Amino acid sequence: MTSDAPVIAARNVWKLFGADPKKYLRKMPSGHSYDAIQADGYIAGVKDVSIDVARGEMLVIMGLSGSGKSTLVRCFSRLHDITGGTIEVDGQDIGKLRERDLIDLRRNKMGMVFQSFGLLPHRTVLENVAFPLEMRGQDKHTRRERALEVVRLVGLEGREDYFPRELSGGQQQRVGIARSLAIEPDIWFLDEPFSALDPLIRREMQDEFLRLQAMLGKSIVFITHDFDEALRLADRIAIMKDGAVEQCDTPDRIVLNPATEYVRKFTEDIDKARVVRAGGLIRDGLAGDGTPVEATATVRDMARMLVSDTRETIPVTRDGAMIGALSRNDALSILVGTD
Repeated sequence: MTSDAPVIAARNVWKLFGADPKKYLRKMPSGHSYDAIQADGYIAGVKDVSIDVARGEMLVIMGLSGSGKSTLVRCFSRLHDITGGTIEVDGQDIGKLRERDLIDLRRNKMGMVFQSFGLLPHRTVLENVAFPLEMRGQDKHTRRERALEVVRLVGLEGREDYFPRELSGGQQQRVGIARSLAIEPDIWFLDEPFSALDPLIRREMQDEFLRLQAMLGKSIVFITHDFDEALRLADRIAIMKDGAVEQCDTPDRIVLNPATEYVRKFTEDIDKARVVRAGGLIRDGLAGDGTPVEATATVRDMARMLVSDTRETIPVTRDGAMIGALSRNDALSILVGTD
């Protein structure tokens, strides 16, 4: 994750479904609740959301079915036109783009992968991957070379001439990922891409996805309803309810400091020792001596050291540089579940 200007900036975004949503939004009383909006005959798919996606960040959006997470992502790409607010991509208000410019933006900057693989059954792996390049008008040789490159990237070398029916579910999902990568997108939208897969294949795909992200450094918005998956993948997690973002923060902060009662209940069964990292436990004003711990180490990773160590404070480093210190008692409280 980087600290550059956001690649996506959403401000006070509304997406209402109903007879005349724009007129209704203009007249709607401030602070009108989700239920009150529904009683008026409208559905708030997205309710006054302001959120940024940083360049190179993986933002995971979570929520129960109907919470608005897929609707929000479709607003980011203007597959849905928003009812109110603004969404900027690289500083450009996408709501003001002409249709041709919007198509160019999607073709050249955005990759999308959805739960349904959407592969063309009568085309081979290579032809499926090359399809968006064909739609872009690239010549046959150029698109074949690019398709071969991303097929190798996702680990499907040797299966270029297979048809989708000859592939496993995980392999089909890799084709979908390769197809979205073929256009070299800056922004990648993934809507529950692994939810239809068996647990073992799903874990393998998560590992593959993390490998690709480490290599490519894309800005990613990833939707899931699986908290374990979110914890593995996310730089930040946004938890949605009734179209609104209840909290958007790092996994550490969400499980340690839930902003609302809903978030607390959403995370109460999570093993905090497996989530909270040393970097998230740094306290201002603390200093420590002796062997440091790496900022990315979880409390579970540090368990043996925490039990045997007698230091009150433990220094924390990131990539070899000292960034602060944590309280051993804070970490122990999380380890034994008394935080």
